[in-house]
Amino acid sequence: MSTQHPDNVAMPFFAQSAPLTAEDEVREAYYAFSHLGCDEQMWDFEGKEVDGHVVEKLLSTYESFFAEHPIGESVHLTPRIPNPALEPTQAKVVLEVLQSLPRHADIARVFYDRERPPILELIFPMTTSARELDRVREYYERFVAGMEEVTLGSDDRPLGAWFGRFSPPTVRMIPLIEDREHLLAADDLVREYLRGKDLEHMRVFIARSDPALNYGYLAAVLLALVALERLAALETETGVALHPVIGVGSVPFRGGLAPRNVDRVLATYPSVQTFTIQSAFKYDHPPDAVRDGIAKLRAHERSAPLAIDQSRAVELLDRLVARYQSEVQELAPLVNAVARSVPRRRLRKMHVGLFGYNRESAGVSLPRAIPFCASLYSIGLPPEVIGLAAVTDSDWSWLRAAVPSIATDLADAVRYLDADQLAWLPARSRESAERALTLVDSPHTDAEHVELSREMRRVTESGGVISTELVVRAAALRHFLG
Repeated sequence: MSTQHPDNVAMPFFAQSAPLTAEDEVREAYYAFSHLGCDEQMWDFEGKEVDGHVVEKLLSTYESFFAEHPIGESVHLTPRIPNPALEPTQAKVVLEVLQSLPRHADIARVFYDRERPPILELIFPMTTSARELDRVREYYERFVAGMEEVTLGSDDRPLGAWFGRFSPPTVRMIPLIEDREHLLAADDLVREYLRGKDLEHMRVFIARSDPALNYGYLAAVLLALVALERLAALETETGVALHPVIGVGSVPFRGGLAPRNVDRVLATYPSVQTFTIQSAFKYDHPPDAVRDGIAKLRAHERSAPLAIDQSRAVELLDRLVARYQSEVQELAPLVNAVARSVPRRRLRKMHVGLFGYNRESAGVSLPRAIPFCASLYSIGLPPEVIGLAAVTDSDWSWLRAAVPSIATDLADAVRYLDADQLAWLPARSRESAERALTLVDSPHTDAEHVELSREMRRVTESGGVISTELVVRAAALRHFLG
């Protein structure tokens, strides 16, 4: 699944400007399908300006390709809608998306000369209950598709006689589960949604990026693994095929999926059906390597998830989360200062997530996960190391045995840690950085990146503003922005 997450350093060749425009993103969808081999494009209405006429533009601009590869059959376009409870100013965007589905179906019907609604599924972010999913589905069935049979006043003819068909008759919902409580109870949420429905299959989206931002790198890995194992058990229990999606970026903190790391990620998440291909994967590597990586993902046969000692994972989570959040609270002012220099790659609406180390007390505000990572990497502190002081030798031995990729991912991150100058860090973060160095066998350092990090720290310590050029130069060495 190609996505629009703005974690890339380089801009794609078809971009008219930086950041990408809405028109560029239409071209990007075609490029992901036709040149990279992706099966699906997320069309992201959550906090982004995107083109609501994407189906018409794809079919009219790239007629021969989509005649041979029908949208909704060979390739898929899947909107992610805002969560009205969390983004009230964007709540009515949900209604606009729902109202647009029959219009897309009309265009596809004319193009293909048959009934083939191009958009059949919606991703619902920060899902916390089955009722949220049912509310969107029921609204669509009643107030959008259901309008086909409604009459007005004394009219004898229903609205369908005036406006034509309202297709598809329903919409499938994909819960995107992002917070700790509901990742640990993903099976309960999905079980409740399945109750009373005759579904042969369902997709469930497991987040990796925001859990890392909120709880730390190791915690995010454990949350994903526990959720996937519990979903596999639910699939056996219900007989309904559950097809997990996982949202992974190129930086290890956000999932570690880059063309060179495909085997590693597949070994960590063998039960996942769909992996996100974010912008750094697509644009910060040679095109042949990108296509080879995507082909390997497509050829992967799902298997059982990694077996994880869930009780031990939950016990470790408590310690990891507490330590990580206490350190991030200290680092937040520095992160927010550096984030101003991180370049924008997409036209995103203003959004600042509330990072709450205790939801009942004052939290600290942080940027989104991508500029958060970019900021910390820029100044020589990979976010993967934050909170690692909570990891005992026994914990690490267990983690390395349970999740073989953990050690290699951490080694990749530590390459960009300025290990010779840790005194600038707050005391608790310095302890975690020192602990990270003991956990990695023969840590290597990227000397060029360290020099750039030192230069950026000198600027911040003098009260200046880091140049975006320095941020980009360092990111180019890593092959991801954040």
